[in-house]
Amino acid sequence: MSGFDLSAILGNPEYAAMLLHGIEMTFIIYAGSWSLAMALAMLLLALRLSPFRFGDPLVAAYVSYHRNVPTLVQLMLWYFGIFTLMPSGLATWLAVHNAEAIFAVIGLGLCQAAYFSEDLRSGVRSVSPGQMQAARALGHGYVSAMRFVIMPQGVRNALPPLINHSVSLFKNSSLAVVIGASELTHAVKEIENLSFRTFEIYLIGTVLYLFFSLVIMSIGAYLSMRTDPARSARA
Repeated sequence: MSGFDLSAILGNPEYAAMLLHGIEMTFIIYAGSWSLAMALAMLLLALRLSPFRFGDPLVAAYVSYHRNVPTLVQLMLWYFGIFTLMPSGLATWLAVHNAEAIFAVIGLGLCQAAYFSEDLRSGVRSVSPGQMQAARALGHGYVSAMRFVIMPQGVRNALPPLINHSVSLFKNSSLAVVIGASELTHAVKEIENLSFRTFEIYLIGTVLYLFFSLVIMSIGAYLSMRTDPARSARA
């Protein structure tokens, strides 16, 4: 085998197709798990801010579990544990419809929801209490004040940690390789096994993860700039 040669990977149509499929599956898993995490985080935040006593300790327990158990272990529990306990009909349906990707979305989404909910809670807590009082004085009810006054400010305040955790979620999508999801890391390993071009293919994989992480960070930075109240005042 000759020395370093990227064209041996990039110039091979089969390997290029495998990489493209891996990238596509990575973003499917990322988008699905991000959406699940954000939706669940909003629900957890609502429970934590509700007047019901059970809400706060219940959410605190959820957050503690998902922040202290490694994400890899959670994925393996879902795929190698919970999957095997499901009724045969449901398990068969999942197996036919890419169970690996589905459980990757579930495992990553449930885990990331704990981080997103804490980011949102910190953002809401950073809003001045006077904002709620002013909203109520203007005739808003509690729910209306939270929806139109407190939450928009809280989400804006939470953008920096939300962006950081969104990038972390993208990188953690690579953990789905342990349950057989055909994402980018899985494609890289398959190409390495076929081509024996270990350095070249892992270099390509590294560059791809770096590029897409920087793209996500750039989008987050743009959103932060667009929602900056100081910038809006200057405009």
